[in-house]
Amino acid sequence: MLTIRLSRIGKRNKPMYRLIISEKARDTYAPALEILGSYNPHNKELQAKDERIQYWLSKGAGMSPTVNNLLVGKGIIKGQKVKASIARKKKKAVPETKPIASVPVENNA
Repeated sequence: MLTIRLSRIGKRNKPMYRLIISEKARDTYAPALEILGSYNPHNKELQAKDERIQYWLSKGAGMSPTVNNLLVGKGIIKGQKVKASIARKKKKAVPETKPIASVPVENNA
């Protein structure tokens, strides 16, 4: 399945992202089918090829939740924002063990 998602580029501690379209199972650093734009998180600047994004969506491509939220915020697509964080599994509560009451030891001497 084709997915529109972000691929990180830029320097250390100064990330920039490309909007790419590629297979969902493929690594984001692998060559993409097409570069659809870029996103700079420092100044919240999104540059996107609106026509190409609409084209790929009409062909049935999906989007990552983060890309969906960026495009809805920019007004490129209509819809609602999606919760982008993944729910993590809760750790099981470890039952507390009660300390064993010390029993007086008789000294048979």
